[in-house]
Amino acid sequence: MKMKLFVLGAMFGALGLAAGASAADKIVVVKAGKLVDVVAGKVLTDQTIVIEGERIAAVGPRASTAVPAGARVIDLSGATVLPGLVDAHTHLTGNPTQHGYASLGVSDIRSALYGAHAAKVTLEAGFTAVRNVGAGGFGDVALRDAINDGELSGPRMRVAGYALGIQGGHCDNNLLPHDFHYVEKGVADGPWAARAKVREMAKYGADVIKICASGGVLSKGDEPGAQQYTLEEMQAIVDEAHKLGRRVAAHAHGASSIRDAILAGVDSVEHASLIDDEGIKLARERGTYLVMDIYNDDYILQEGEKAGMLPESLAKEKALGQLQRDNFRKAYKGGAKMAFGTDAGVYPHGDNARQFRYMVQYGMTPMQAIQAATINAADLLGWKDRIGSVSVGKYADLIAVKGDPLADPAELTRVNFVMKGGAVVKDQAAGAR
Repeated sequence: MKMKLFVLGAMFGALGLAAGASAADKIVVVKAGKLVDVVAGKVLTDQTIVIEGERIAAVGPRASTAVPAGARVIDLSGATVLPGLVDAHTHLTGNPTQHGYASLGVSDIRSALYGAHAAKVTLEAGFTAVRNVGAGGFGDVALRDAINDGELSGPRMRVAGYALGIQGGHCDNNLLPHDFHYVEKGVADGPWAARAKVREMAKYGADVIKICASGGVLSKGDEPGAQQYTLEEMQAIVDEAHKLGRRVAAHAHGASSIRDAILAGVDSVEHASLIDDEGIKLARERGTYLVMDIYNDDYILQEGEKAGMLPESLAKEKALGQLQRDNFRKAYKGGAKMAFGTDAGVYPHGDNARQFRYMVQYGMTPMQAIQAATINAADLLGWKDRIGSVSVGKYADLIAVKGDPLADPAELTRVNFVMKGGAVVKDQAAGAR
Protein backbone atom coordinates (compact mmCIF):
# COMPACT_ATOMS: atom_id res chain seq x y z
CA MET A 1 0.00 0.00 0.00
CA LYS A 2 2.83 2.39 0.92
CA MET A 3 4.54 1.56 -2.37
CA LYS A 4 1.33 2.35 -4.30
CA LEU A 5 1.00 5.68 -2.50
CA PHE A 6 4.65 6.45 -3.24
CA VAL A 7 4.17 5.71 -6.94
CA LEU A 8 0.97 7.75 -7.12
CA GLY A 9 2.68 10.63 -5.34
CA ALA A 10 5.57 10.51 -7.77
CA MET A 11 3.16 10.48 -10.71
CA PHE A 12 1.20 13.47 -9.43
CA GLY A 13 4.45 15.28 -8.68
CA ALA A 14 5.65 14.68 -12.23
CA LEU A 15 2.31 15.91 -13.56
CA GLY A 16 2.64 19.01 -11.42
CA LEU A 17 6.10 19.70 -12.80
CA ALA A 18 4.80 19.16 -16.33
CA ALA A 19 1.94 21.55 -15.71
CA GLY A 20 4.33 24.15 -14.35
CA ALA A 21 6.62 23.77 -17.34
CA SER A 22 3.62 24.04 -19.65
CA ALA A 23 2.49 27.28 -18.00
CA ALA A 24 5.96 28.78 -18.34
CA ASP A 25 6.16 27.74 -22.00
CA LYS A 26 2.97 29.67 -22.69
CA ILE A 27 4.75 32.99 -22.09
CA VAL A 28 6.73 34.05 -25.14
CA VAL A 29 8.56 37.31 -25.68
CA VAL A 30 9.42 38.59 -29.15
CA LYS A 31 12.12 41.24 -29.44
CA ALA A 32 11.45 43.22 -32.61
CA GLY A 33 14.15 45.42 -34.13
CA LYS A 34 11.43 47.15 -36.13
CA LEU A 35 7.68 46.76 -35.70
CA VAL A 36 5.15 47.93 -38.29
CA ASP A 37 2.32 49.62 -36.41
CA VAL A 38 -0.45 49.41 -39.01
CA VAL A 39 -2.95 51.27 -36.80
CA ALA A 40 -0.76 54.37 -36.44
CA GLY A 41 0.77 53.89 -39.88
CA LYS A 42 4.37 54.07 -38.69
CA VAL A 43 7.36 51.90 -37.87
CA LEU A 44 8.50 51.54 -34.26
CA THR A 45 12.00 50.49 -33.24
CA ASP A 46 13.28 48.23 -30.45
CA GLN A 47 9.92 46.85 -29.36
CA THR A 48 9.05 43.98 -27.03
CA ILE A 49 5.93 41.86 -27.59
CA VAL A 50 4.78 39.74 -24.63
CA ILE A 51 2.54 36.80 -25.54
CA GLU A 52 0.53 34.73 -23.08
CA GLY A 53 -0.96 31.64 -24.66
CA GLU A 54 -2.44 32.60 -28.02
CA ARG A 55 -2.79 36.32 -27.41
CA ILE A 56 -0.69 39.43 -27.06
CA ALA A 57 -0.45 40.60 -23.45
CA ALA A 58 1.81 43.63 -23.86
CA VAL A 59 3.59 45.66 -26.54
CA GLY A 60 6.03 48.43 -25.84
CA PRO A 61 9.56 49.82 -26.03
CA ARG A 62 12.22 47.34 -25.03
CA ALA A 63 13.59 49.65 -22.36
CA SER A 64 10.29 49.87 -20.48
CA THR A 65 8.61 46.51 -21.16
CA ALA A 66 9.51 43.82 -18.68
CA VAL A 67 10.33 40.30 -19.78
CA PRO A 68 8.51 37.84 -17.48
CA ALA A 69 10.73 35.37 -15.67
CA GLY A 70 11.01 32.03 -17.44
CA ALA A 71 9.55 33.31 -20.70
CA ARG A 72 10.80 31.96 -23.99
CA VAL A 73 12.57 34.76 -25.86
CA ILE A 74 12.56 35.02 -29.66
CA ASP A 75 15.14 37.51 -30.83
CA LEU A 76 14.06 39.29 -34.02
CA SER A 77 16.09 42.39 -33.31
CA GLY A 78 17.61 42.18 -36.78
CA ALA A 79 14.26 41.93 -38.55
CA THR A 80 11.08 43.85 -39.32
CA VAL A 81 8.03 42.39 -37.57
CA LEU A 82 4.50 42.79 -38.90
CA PRO A 83 1.05 41.44 -38.06
CA GLY A 84 0.16 38.29 -39.95
CA LEU A 85 -1.14 39.07 -43.43
CA VAL A 86 -4.73 38.47 -44.54
CA ASP A 87 -5.86 37.49 -48.04
CA ALA A 88 -9.58 38.20 -48.45
CA HIS A 89 -10.02 36.30 -51.73
CA THR A 90 -8.61 32.78 -51.96
CA HIS A 91 -9.57 29.36 -53.31
CA LEU A 92 -7.36 27.05 -51.28
CA THR A 93 -8.87 23.90 -52.79
CA GLY A 94 -8.16 25.18 -56.30
CA ASN A 95 -5.16 23.77 -58.17
CA PRO A 96 -3.60 26.40 -60.47
CA THR A 97 -2.35 23.74 -62.89
CA GLN A 98 -5.81 22.26 -63.49
CA HIS A 99 -8.00 24.89 -65.06
CA GLY A 100 -10.57 24.43 -67.83
CA TYR A 101 -11.30 20.89 -68.97
CA ALA A 102 -8.51 19.50 -66.78
CA SER A 103 -10.63 20.41 -63.77
CA LEU A 104 -13.32 17.91 -64.76
CA GLY A 105 -11.08 15.04 -63.69
CA VAL A 106 -10.70 16.35 -60.14
CA SER A 107 -13.11 15.15 -57.45
CA ASP A 108 -14.24 17.31 -54.54
CA ILE A 109 -12.36 14.99 -52.19
CA ARG A 110 -9.14 15.35 -54.16
CA SER A 111 -9.57 19.13 -54.17
CA ALA A 112 -9.99 19.13 -50.40
CA LEU A 113 -6.80 17.11 -50.00
CA TYR A 114 -4.98 19.55 -52.24
CA GLY A 115 -6.38 22.31 -50.03
CA ALA A 116 -4.55 20.84 -47.05
CA HIS A 117 -1.28 21.34 -48.91
CA ALA A 118 -2.25 24.83 -50.07
CA ALA A 119 -3.22 25.87 -46.55
CA LYS A 120 0.22 24.98 -45.19
CA VAL A 121 1.99 26.77 -48.03
CA THR A 122 -0.19 29.85 -47.57
CA LEU A 123 0.47 30.03 -43.83
CA GLU A 124 4.21 29.62 -44.28
CA ALA A 125 4.12 32.48 -46.80
CA GLY A 126 2.97 34.76 -43.99
CA PHE A 127 -0.79 34.75 -44.53
CA THR A 128 -2.20 33.81 -41.16
CA ALA A 129 -5.84 34.37 -42.16
CA VAL A 130 -7.82 34.06 -45.39
CA ARG A 131 -11.36 34.38 -46.66
CA ASN A 132 -12.04 31.43 -48.98
CA VAL A 133 -14.73 32.47 -51.44
CA GLY A 134 -15.88 29.25 -53.05
CA ALA A 135 -15.11 25.53 -52.97
CA GLY A 136 -16.87 22.40 -54.20
CA GLY A 137 -18.19 19.79 -51.81
CA PHE A 138 -17.83 22.17 -48.85
CA GLY A 139 -14.12 21.33 -48.97
CA ASP A 140 -13.23 24.70 -47.47
CA VAL A 141 -15.57 24.06 -44.53
CA ALA A 142 -13.80 20.76 -43.84
CA LEU A 143 -10.41 22.41 -44.23
CA ARG A 144 -11.30 25.22 -41.83
CA ASP A 145 -12.56 22.76 -39.23
CA ALA A 146 -9.48 20.53 -39.50
CA ILE A 147 -7.22 23.57 -39.02
CA ASN A 148 -9.28 24.79 -36.07
CA ASP A 149 -9.09 21.34 -34.48
CA GLY A 150 -5.30 21.29 -34.83
CA GLU A 151 -5.25 18.41 -37.32
CA LEU A 152 -3.75 20.48 -40.15
CA SER A 153 -1.46 23.49 -40.42
CA GLY A 154 -3.06 26.46 -42.08
CA PRO A 155 -4.39 30.00 -41.72
CA ARG A 156 -7.50 31.09 -39.91
CA MET A 157 -10.33 30.78 -42.41
CA ARG A 158 -13.65 32.36 -43.26
CA VAL A 159 -15.30 30.11 -45.85
CA ALA A 160 -18.17 30.26 -48.33
CA GLY A 161 -18.87 26.70 -49.44
CA TYR A 162 -20.42 26.86 -52.92
CA ALA A 163 -20.54 30.22 -54.70
CA LEU A 164 -24.07 31.22 -55.71
CA GLY A 165 -24.93 32.10 -59.30
CA ILE A 166 -27.39 31.79 -62.15
CA GLN A 167 -27.74 28.74 -64.38
CA GLY A 168 -25.19 28.99 -67.16
CA GLY A 169 -23.34 31.78 -65.38
CA HIS A 170 -19.85 32.19 -64.00
CA CYS A 171 -20.60 30.09 -60.90
CA ASP A 172 -22.13 27.25 -62.88
CA ASN A 173 -20.06 24.62 -64.72
CA ASN A 174 -20.51 25.11 -68.47
CA LEU A 175 -17.83 22.69 -69.68
CA LEU A 176 -20.04 19.61 -70.04
CA PRO A 177 -22.53 19.07 -72.90
CA HIS A 178 -26.29 18.91 -72.46
CA ASP A 179 -26.20 15.11 -72.25
CA PHE A 180 -24.91 15.32 -68.67
CA HIS A 181 -27.64 17.73 -67.48
CA TYR A 182 -25.12 19.05 -64.96
CA VAL A 183 -25.89 22.10 -62.86
CA GLU A 184 -23.46 23.33 -60.21
CA LYS A 185 -24.74 23.00 -56.65
CA GLY A 186 -24.57 26.74 -55.98
CA VAL A 187 -26.97 27.65 -58.80
CA ALA A 188 -30.14 29.44 -57.71
CA ASP A 189 -32.42 31.39 -60.05
CA GLY A 190 -34.92 33.86 -58.63
CA PRO A 191 -35.09 35.63 -55.25
CA TRP A 192 -36.70 32.82 -53.25
CA ALA A 193 -34.47 30.10 -54.66
CA ALA A 194 -31.51 32.34 -53.88
CA ARG A 195 -32.71 32.82 -50.29
CA ALA A 196 -33.02 29.04 -49.92
CA LYS A 197 -29.50 28.58 -51.21
CA VAL A 198 -28.15 31.07 -48.65
CA ARG A 199 -29.85 29.04 -45.93
CA GLU A 200 -28.31 25.86 -47.30
CA MET A 201 -24.80 27.35 -47.30
CA ALA A 202 -25.25 28.56 -43.73
CA LYS A 203 -26.64 25.17 -42.67
CA TYR A 204 -23.53 23.37 -43.88
CA GLY A 205 -21.00 25.71 -42.35
CA ALA A 206 -20.44 28.77 -44.55
CA ASP A 207 -19.21 31.88 -42.73
CA VAL A 208 -19.65 34.14 -45.75
CA ILE A 209 -21.88 34.04 -48.82
CA LYS A 210 -20.21 34.42 -52.24
CA ILE A 211 -22.32 35.40 -55.24
CA CYS A 212 -21.59 35.86 -58.92
CA ALA A 213 -23.13 39.15 -59.98
CA SER A 214 -21.44 39.13 -63.39
CA GLY A 215 -19.74 36.86 -65.87
CA GLY A 216 -16.11 35.94 -65.44
CA VAL A 217 -12.75 35.40 -67.06
CA LEU A 218 -12.11 31.71 -66.40
CA SER A 219 -15.66 30.51 -67.12
CA LYS A 220 -16.92 29.29 -70.48
CA GLY A 221 -19.47 31.12 -72.60
CA ASP A 222 -20.01 34.35 -70.68
CA GLU A 223 -18.63 37.86 -70.63
CA PRO A 224 -17.05 39.48 -67.55
CA GLY A 225 -18.85 42.77 -68.13
CA ALA A 226 -22.30 41.21 -68.44
CA GLN A 227 -24.54 41.32 -65.36
CA GLN A 228 -25.95 37.96 -64.21
CA TYR A 229 -27.80 38.19 -60.90
CA THR A 230 -30.47 40.91 -60.92
CA LEU A 231 -30.75 43.62 -58.30
CA GLU A 232 -33.84 41.89 -56.88
CA GLU A 233 -32.01 38.56 -56.55
CA MET A 234 -28.99 40.19 -54.90
CA GLN A 235 -31.20 42.12 -52.47
CA ALA A 236 -32.84 38.85 -51.43
CA ILE A 237 -29.46 37.17 -50.93
CA VAL A 238 -28.03 40.04 -48.88
CA ASP A 239 -31.16 40.31 -46.73
CA GLU A 240 -31.14 36.59 -45.98
CA ALA A 241 -27.40 36.43 -45.37
CA HIS A 242 -27.34 39.40 -43.04
CA LYS A 243 -30.27 37.98 -41.06
CA LEU A 244 -28.19 34.84 -40.58
CA GLY A 245 -25.12 36.82 -39.54
CA ARG A 246 -23.21 36.18 -42.77
CA ARG A 247 -21.50 38.79 -44.91
CA VAL A 248 -21.76 38.78 -48.69
CA ALA A 249 -18.94 38.96 -51.25
CA ALA A 250 -19.97 39.70 -54.84
CA HIS A 251 -17.89 38.63 -57.83
CA ALA A 252 -18.53 41.55 -60.19
CA HIS A 253 -16.45 42.74 -63.14
CA GLY A 254 -18.93 44.95 -65.02
CA ALA A 255 -20.09 48.44 -64.04
CA SER A 256 -23.81 47.61 -63.81
CA SER A 257 -23.21 44.48 -61.72
CA ILE A 258 -20.93 46.44 -59.39
CA ARG A 259 -23.53 49.18 -59.00
CA ASP A 260 -26.41 46.82 -58.28
CA ALA A 261 -24.32 44.69 -55.91
CA ILE A 262 -23.47 47.78 -53.86
CA LEU A 263 -27.08 48.98 -53.94
CA ALA A 264 -28.15 45.52 -52.75
CA GLY A 265 -25.89 45.94 -49.71
CA VAL A 266 -23.05 43.48 -50.31
CA ASP A 267 -20.09 43.82 -47.98
CA SER A 268 -17.44 43.57 -50.68
CA VAL A 269 -17.10 43.64 -54.43
CA GLU A 270 -14.52 41.21 -55.81
CA HIS A 271 -12.45 42.02 -58.93
CA ALA A 272 -14.31 45.27 -59.78
CA SER A 273 -12.41 45.34 -63.06
CA LEU A 274 -14.67 47.74 -64.98
CA ILE A 275 -15.80 49.90 -62.07
CA ASP A 276 -16.84 53.39 -63.16
CA ASP A 277 -17.11 56.72 -61.36
CA GLU A 278 -20.63 55.91 -60.14
CA GLY A 279 -19.46 52.61 -58.68
CA ILE A 280 -16.50 54.23 -56.92
CA LYS A 281 -18.79 56.91 -55.48
CA LEU A 282 -21.31 54.33 -54.25
CA ALA A 283 -18.58 52.17 -52.71
CA ARG A 284 -17.14 55.17 -50.88
CA GLU A 285 -20.52 56.40 -49.63
CA ARG A 286 -21.75 53.00 -48.49
CA GLY A 287 -18.48 51.72 -47.07
CA THR A 288 -18.35 48.74 -49.42
CA TYR A 289 -14.92 47.15 -49.65
CA LEU A 290 -13.31 46.61 -53.04
CA VAL A 291 -11.12 43.52 -53.34
CA MET A 292 -9.19 43.83 -56.61
CA ASP A 293 -6.87 40.98 -57.63
CA ILE A 294 -4.34 42.89 -59.72
CA TYR A 295 -1.43 40.42 -59.63
CA ASN A 296 -2.84 37.29 -61.24
CA ASP A 297 -3.03 38.86 -64.72
CA ASP A 298 0.69 38.01 -64.93
CA TYR A 299 0.15 34.32 -64.23
CA ILE A 300 -2.88 33.97 -66.50
CA LEU A 301 -1.15 35.50 -69.51
CA GLN A 302 2.20 33.80 -68.94
CA GLU A 303 1.16 30.37 -67.70
CA GLY A 304 -2.56 30.09 -68.44
CA GLU A 305 -2.31 28.03 -71.60
CA LYS A 306 -0.10 25.43 -69.90
CA ALA A 307 -2.48 25.41 -66.92
CA GLY A 308 -5.41 24.43 -69.15
CA MET A 309 -7.16 27.80 -69.33
CA LEU A 310 -9.51 28.12 -72.30
CA PRO A 311 -8.46 30.28 -75.27
CA GLU A 312 -11.51 32.46 -74.67
CA SER A 313 -10.38 32.98 -71.06
CA LEU A 314 -6.96 34.15 -72.19
CA ALA A 315 -8.59 36.54 -74.65
CA LYS A 316 -10.85 37.92 -71.92
CA GLU A 317 -7.89 38.46 -69.59
CA LYS A 318 -5.94 40.28 -72.30
CA ALA A 319 -8.86 42.67 -72.70
CA LEU A 320 -9.45 43.12 -68.97
CA GLY A 321 -6.17 42.93 -67.03
CA GLN A 322 -4.74 46.38 -67.63
CA LEU A 323 -8.15 48.02 -67.30
CA GLN A 324 -8.51 46.47 -63.85
CA ARG A 325 -5.13 47.83 -62.76
CA ASP A 326 -5.96 51.30 -64.05
CA ASN A 327 -9.32 51.21 -62.27
CA PHE A 328 -7.60 50.08 -59.08
CA ARG A 329 -5.73 53.39 -59.17
CA LYS A 330 -8.95 55.31 -59.82
CA ALA A 331 -10.82 53.54 -57.01
CA TYR A 332 -8.00 54.12 -54.55
CA LYS A 333 -7.73 57.81 -55.46
CA GLY A 334 -11.52 58.04 -55.33
CA GLY A 335 -11.54 57.11 -51.65
CA ALA A 336 -13.07 53.63 -51.79
CA LYS A 337 -12.20 51.22 -48.99
CA MET A 338 -9.88 48.50 -50.24
CA ALA A 339 -8.88 45.13 -48.83
CA PHE A 340 -6.14 42.81 -50.05
CA GLY A 341 -7.35 39.84 -52.09
CA THR A 342 -5.59 37.90 -54.82
CA ASP A 343 -7.74 35.03 -56.17
CA ALA A 344 -5.15 32.51 -54.98
CA GLY A 345 -5.75 29.21 -56.72
CA VAL A 346 -5.78 30.92 -60.09
CA TYR A 347 -2.01 31.25 -59.54
CA PRO A 348 0.19 29.06 -57.25
CA HIS A 349 -0.61 29.25 -53.55
CA GLY A 350 2.04 30.97 -51.49
CA ASP A 351 2.71 33.65 -54.10
CA ASN A 352 0.02 35.93 -52.61
CA ALA A 353 2.46 38.65 -51.58
CA ARG A 354 3.50 39.28 -55.17
CA GLN A 355 0.45 41.54 -55.39
CA PHE A 356 1.94 44.16 -53.05
CA ARG A 357 4.24 45.38 -55.82
CA TYR A 358 1.28 46.19 -58.07
CA MET A 359 -0.73 47.86 -55.34
CA VAL A 360 2.17 50.26 -54.84
CA GLN A 361 2.77 50.66 -58.57
CA TYR A 362 -0.88 51.59 -59.06
CA GLY A 363 -1.18 54.24 -56.39
CA MET A 364 -0.85 53.05 -52.80
CA THR A 365 2.04 53.73 -50.48
CA PRO A 366 3.71 50.57 -49.12
CA MET A 367 2.12 51.24 -45.73
CA GLN A 368 -1.35 51.54 -47.28
CA ALA A 369 -0.86 48.27 -49.16
CA ILE A 370 0.15 46.57 -45.90
CA GLN A 371 -2.85 48.09 -44.13
CA ALA A 372 -5.10 46.68 -46.88
CA ALA A 373 -3.74 43.22 -46.00
CA THR A 374 -3.98 43.67 -42.24
CA ILE A 375 -6.44 46.02 -40.51
CA ASN A 376 -8.65 46.50 -43.59
CA ALA A 377 -8.89 42.82 -44.48
CA ALA A 378 -9.43 41.93 -40.81
CA ASP A 379 -12.32 44.40 -40.70
CA LEU A 380 -13.84 42.90 -43.85
CA LEU A 381 -13.65 39.40 -42.35
CA GLY A 382 -15.40 40.62 -39.21
CA TRP A 383 -12.30 39.88 -37.14
CA LYS A 384 -10.90 43.34 -36.42
CA ASP A 385 -11.06 42.54 -32.70
CA ARG A 386 -8.95 39.39 -33.18
CA ILE A 387 -6.35 39.94 -35.91
CA GLY A 388 -4.86 42.59 -38.20
CA SER A 389 -2.51 44.44 -35.87
CA VAL A 390 0.06 43.80 -33.16
CA SER A 391 -2.17 44.95 -30.33
CA VAL A 392 -2.94 43.83 -26.79
CA GLY A 393 -5.73 41.23 -26.71
CA LYS A 394 -5.39 40.13 -30.31
CA TYR A 395 -4.09 36.79 -31.48
CA ALA A 396 -0.31 36.61 -31.61
CA ASP A 397 -0.20 36.27 -35.40
CA LEU A 398 3.18 37.70 -36.40
CA ILE A 399 5.52 37.57 -39.36
CA ALA A 400 9.02 38.91 -39.91
CA VAL A 401 11.20 39.80 -42.88
CA LYS A 402 14.89 40.59 -43.02
CA GLY A 403 14.64 43.85 -44.97
CA ASP A 404 12.35 46.88 -45.02
CA PRO A 405 8.98 46.20 -46.72
CA LEU A 406 8.22 49.93 -46.73
CA ALA A 407 11.24 50.52 -48.95
CA ASP A 408 10.74 47.37 -51.02
CA PRO A 409 7.33 45.63 -50.95
CA ALA A 410 8.99 42.54 -52.48
CA GLU A 411 10.38 41.85 -48.99
CA LEU A 412 6.94 40.47 -48.18
CA THR A 413 7.53 37.65 -50.66
CA ARG A 414 10.49 36.59 -48.50
CA VAL A 415 8.86 36.03 -45.11
CA ASN A 416 11.26 34.08 -42.91
CA PHE A 417 9.36 33.96 -39.62
CA VAL A 418 5.71 33.10 -39.03
CA MET A 419 3.82 32.79 -35.75
CA LYS A 420 0.14 31.94 -35.46
CA GLY A 421 -1.60 32.18 -32.13
CA GLY A 422 1.68 32.28 -30.22
CA ALA A 423 3.04 29.13 -31.89
CA VAL A 424 6.03 29.40 -34.23
CA VAL A 425 5.15 27.95 -37.62
CA LYS A 426 8.28 28.94 -39.53
CA ASP A 427 11.62 30.21 -38.28
CA GLN A 428 14.34 31.02 -40.76
CA ALA A 429 15.13 34.41 -39.26
CA ALA A 430 18.80 35.01 -38.61
CA GLY A 431 19.41 35.49 -34.90
CA ALA A 432 16.05 34.05 -33.79
CA ARG A 433 16.26 31.72 -30.83
